[in-house]
Amino acid sequence: MAKKLLGLIGIILCIFLAIMVIEPSQLEVNEITVQSDQIPVEFNGTRIVLIADFHYGEFVDEERVEEVVNKTNEQNPDIIVLAGDYVTDNEDDVDTVISQLDNLQATYGVYAVLGNNDPKDKTEEAINNSQNIISIRNNGTWIQKDGAQIRLGGVGDMSTDYQYPRETTAVAADDDFVILVYHNPNYFDTLNHSRVDLSLSGHTHGGQVNLFGFTPWIEASEDGNKYISGLYTEGDGQLVVTNGVGVTKLPFRFMATPQITMITLESTA
Repeated sequence: MAKKLLGLIGIILCIFLAIMVIEPSQLEVNEITVQSDQIPVEFNGTRIVLIADFHYGEFVDEERVEEVVNKTNEQNPDIIVLAGDYVTDNEDDVDTVISQLDNLQATYGVYAVLGNNDPKDKTEEAINNSQNIISIRNNGTWIQKDGAQIRLGGVGDMSTDYQYPRETTAVAADDDFVILVYHNPNYFDTLNHSRVDLSLSGHTHGGQVNLFGFTPWIEASEDGNKYISGLYTEGDGQLVVTNGVGVTKLPFRFMATPQITMITLESTA
């Protein structure tokens, strides 16, 4: 009986390890709909792709980044948002990954902030030297469509940089739809949600190893692991967290499939 039990445990462990090794090579498109009466009817159906956490150079190569770029472009997005961690601290990897991401295409532009693992000055320089990627780190811009507009901006990472959300919100009226991009979703709890309608983040990797809600890979905030993956609502604010596409520390994932997150705006005005 004991031998059978040990054998069964061994089989389960082998299956578990096989999934952990295979899952990082997968890539899904995760569809999320965001509804708000602040969204102008002209932006109804607008599609925003959110991508984060490439961690190029550690366990992610150029072929993987190319796969992500091609699959993203196949979705014909209106807007692409990059939420940081393009590399894992290595300045030598920055130019390569940013040059590949420069092939991303969206009707109203490709916008980027930095993550906690991005060498700040080098990554910002590479983005500013790119052809298609616009930095919104502590900056904002208007996206205009058919005479209407929404505000899009971003801030620096909460653990390695400064955050100036007013660069995005100060020029927006109370009834403007405002999107703020930042790497770490825990920043959501610090925001005035009457000024920021939708937040877009990464950082968590969906837990990377998500053992039915137990996520030892994530560094917990004071409030625990509140924001792991998907859509969250807090008062008037909404937050979307993507699983990201890469891995860190070890090349494993479990129940946290790499993803391109496709957000569709739906006006309820």
